[in-house]
Amino acid sequence: MIRNYTPADFDQLIDVQRLSFPPPFPEELWWSKEQLLEHVTRFPEGALCAEVDGIIIGSMTGLIVSLDDYGHAHSWRDITDNGYIKNHNPNGDTLYVVDICVAPAFRKSGIGKWLMQSMYETVVHLGLKRLMGGGRMPGYAIKSAHATPEQYIEKVLEGQWKDPVITFLLRCGRMPVAIAEQYLEDEESHNHAVIMEWRNPFI
Repeated sequence: MIRNYTPADFDQLIDVQRLSFPPPFPEELWWSKEQLLEHVTRFPEGALCAEVDGIIIGSMTGLIVSLDDYGHAHSWRDITDNGYIKNHNPNGDTLYVVDICVAPAFRKSGIGKWLMQSMYETVVHLGLKRLMGGGRMPGYAIKSAHATPEQYIEKVLEGQWKDPVITFLLRCGRMPVAIAEQYLEDEESHNHAVIMEWRNPFI
């Protein structure tokens, strides 16, 4: 079941983050209860979780921004207010993905794609232009000696290489529009991310 998460879910949501983003991912980037409270207060429509038999197995969080305020050369910290989304703009044109995660035991079961499709429905329902977010490139570190970030993404797009995150986002219908340097402290991605969007086909 996909539903909006509430304060009663906070402990489970943080547990899913621990499972989903083990070291070397910085643990200080896991959700705090203070951040989660901002999510459910400021934009509850963008606070989604996946639940099976009463257990939360995944989540996805977003906020609304005006893309003109940030452009494509932004960092995760700036565009998400360091995950607190206090910059949520109900009059914006873009639903920006703050985070998506699925517990490892449930990956490749379609949960992540289901969460993404649910957020696309939110974009359509609210009449926004697009869904956008930065995709980590966790496969880049082992290829960085042989390719620039741009070359790496090109090979992923061509299907020559697979990336755990970018390949998933492509399968969900997201398309790359830019590469952001120093997007997030992320050793596996060499701090890079691919800014990827899904356009609302009804606008």
